[in-house]
Amino acid sequence: MKSVSNHRLWRVFLLVGLMWIAAAVSAHASSDTAVWPEHPGTDMQVDGNLIIDCSHMDEGYFMACVSSASSNRMKLRVTINGGQLMYDLNNTGEYEAFPLQFGSGSYKVELFENVKSNKYSAEGGVTLSAQLSDPNAAFLVPNQYVSYSVDSQTVAKSDEITASLSSPKEIYDAVCSFMTSEFSYDFVRASTISSGALPEVDPCYDKRSGICQDLSAVMICMLRVQGIPSKLMIGYADQYYHAWTVSVVNGEEIFFDPTAAIGALNAKKYQIERFY
Repeated sequence: MKSVSNHRLWRVFLLVGLMWIAAAVSAHASSDTAVWPEHPGTDMQVDGNLIIDCSHMDEGYFMACVSSASSNRMKLRVTINGGQLMYDLNNTGEYEAFPLQFGSGSYKVELFENVKSNKYSAEGGVTLSAQLSDPNAAFLVPNQYVSYSVDSQTVAKSDEITASLSSPKEIYDAVCSFMTSEFSYDFVRASTISSGALPEVDPCYDKRSGICQDLSAVMICMLRVQGIPSKLMIGYADQYYHAWTVSVVNGEEIFFDPTAAIGALNAKKYQIERFY
């Protein structure tokens, strides 16, 4: 009887071990396709209080931080081809990822510090010469506007609902279906959110509710970690300031508005202002 009991015990241990391995593999299923920002790298540029890690620009992003923490508001201005994008940069000295969404080219990156009222002082600036490995590389990486990590529950859910799928179109359709069937629009957040607030990925996923930028960022996260380039589009839907998605599936750009898909908006005309 003792030998039979031990045999059964080993079978239990083996079964538990196999289940743990399967869960671990499933939890990191996106590791082959997901791109995670890295720092510090080997190619650094420093000017004044601005530090830029440009070691992974071929993957569509650069990292930025301040060399000394400050209690003042910091802004990052990125200029390319005459166009400008402004970002709020954290003042803690921690790196943040920013997209090279306009592809290969020369990007001027400048740091400004709020010194008094609405006055800012220049605190550093560098010019980056980016050569991307793929025109859509920037849309496969988390950044300040689509922020998630390897430990995000949203990432784990993306792996779960696409685990048995192989083609990009199947994966895309599964994510669209999940967004349409599982999420609602957060009208309270819409009426109380402060100007300039960034999209929230995991909080939106946890509540299964958010505003347009949150819903779009969740969807984009779920697609990017599966290797499908996806853009967060910001602009106007008719007269409403709005956010939606454009993804590249099998070489074709596909428009999808999660907010409209769940019945919280019915717009006829979309006008792009910026994208991340």
